[in-house]
Amino acid sequence: MSASSVLPSVPQPSSGVLPLRITYIGHATLLLELAGIRVLTDPHFGARLGRFLPRVSAPGITIRDLPAIDALLLTHAHADHLSFACLDALPRDIPLFTPPAVARWLVRRGYTHAEPLAPEESVSIGGLTIRAAPAKHYGSRYGVDRWRSAANMYLLLAEQHSVFFTGDTALTEETDRIVHDHVTNASRQLDVALLPIGHAPWWKPGFRRGHLTSADALSLFERTKARHFVPFHWGTFHHVSATAFDAIDRLRARLPSYEHRERVRILEPGETLTLP
Repeated sequence: MSASSVLPSVPQPSSGVLPLRITYIGHATLLLELAGIRVLTDPHFGARLGRFLPRVSAPGITIRDLPAIDALLLTHAHADHLSFACLDALPRDIPLFTPPAVARWLVRRGYTHAEPLAPEESVSIGGLTIRAAPAKHYGSRYGVDRWRSAANMYLLLAEQHSVFFTGDTALTEETDRIVHDHVTNASRQLDVALLPIGHAPWWKPGFRRGHLTSADALSLFERTKARHFVPFHWGTFHHVSATAFDAIDRLRARLPSYEHRERVRILEPGETLTLP
């Protein structure tokens, strides 16, 4: 895919400016609606993660109740972000954008709608542009498949709205660069930062090398200068070293003394944030 690929235009409603809608489905799965285009991120609707980690809350929208989707965004190959069962249940005519190494792997497995989108590249669907940036996260599926370790972040830009979806990432000096390059430097303000929150016990010191804690997420939110911060990656699966609610409990504990607490929008599964 070229650095500025364009898919066929999707018909737009003629009702003036369309609202931005963000629905939290669970974990890293969100339904994003900008400029009349519907994007689904890291689709995972399964009842468990692997063999031993059951889902603790139902998806906010069932996979069969989804509206028509115009694009799928896949950040990396980890099992909590890439569910083959869910890809099998979704139509194969929806373009699936993902890091190039993951796209090649998926195409070999029969998912011919997988499209490579490398960092610094973009694709346009109707009035929406999706730009990719590298995440700081080791995203290989099985640990030994280092060639599949790339992880993407995505910036979604429409004429009226903008959304930054990071997937999994650590906090680095470069994490917010794509926002400043394409939003701040264009004299705009990011509408929503969709940032993952996680928690690890003291005996897991390497966690922050590839993830955000709730405190890291607040720092990144401030750096992006976004109007709103919606946390994800919580309330769906228990993990070996943390429960599904450890991270959100710690975020909620910080908010009473947090200067910008009114701009932190915690969505329960199934809830929608609508910005006019």
